[in-house]
Amino acid sequence: MNFETFSTCDLCDEHKGDTDGVFRVLPPVFHSYGGRARFAGPVRTVKCYEDNTEVKALLEGPGHGQVLVVDGGASLARALVGGNIAAAAAKNGWAGVVVNGCVRDLAELRVCDVGIRALALVPLPTERRAQGQRDVPVQVQGVWVRPGEWLFADEDGIVVMPAQS
Repeated sequence: MNFETFSTCDLCDEHKGDTDGVFRVLPPVFHSYGGRARFAGPVRTVKCYEDNTEVKALLEGPGHGQVLVVDGGASLARALVGGNIAAAAAKNGWAGVVVNGCVRDLAELRVCDVGIRALALVPLPTERRAQGQRDVPVQVQGVWVRPGEWLFADEDGIVVMPAQS
């Protein structure tokens, strides 16, 4: 599959008859905040709540074209990704970040060469308490996302499917 020309609509057309649940579409509640409107890659995950210690640690390391999916418990109280972390993600080769929660620093996020999807913006940062889990299955808006699966995001939406061969 050519990652520059994929379409989530085409992927949905190809899998519309699938009934086994391995092809999933995230609900249309995510807004695009990053410099890339479309991105795809293998999934890494973080499960955390109003503490971005693990998010920061992962995005400050090598991304290798991966997508970080953050289950922030849909909290609208604290931003799990801001401008500095997004700049690190872009510099370190992450394709994108999907946050089931909030982000901040919109002007800075827009100029980062990384895809960023989140529920909303909120200016309040997290308090780092070194809590959170990496690379565990997470449930994002009722949809399971597992490490190693592939996530595709474009202007039409976000889909998750098994690893590409």
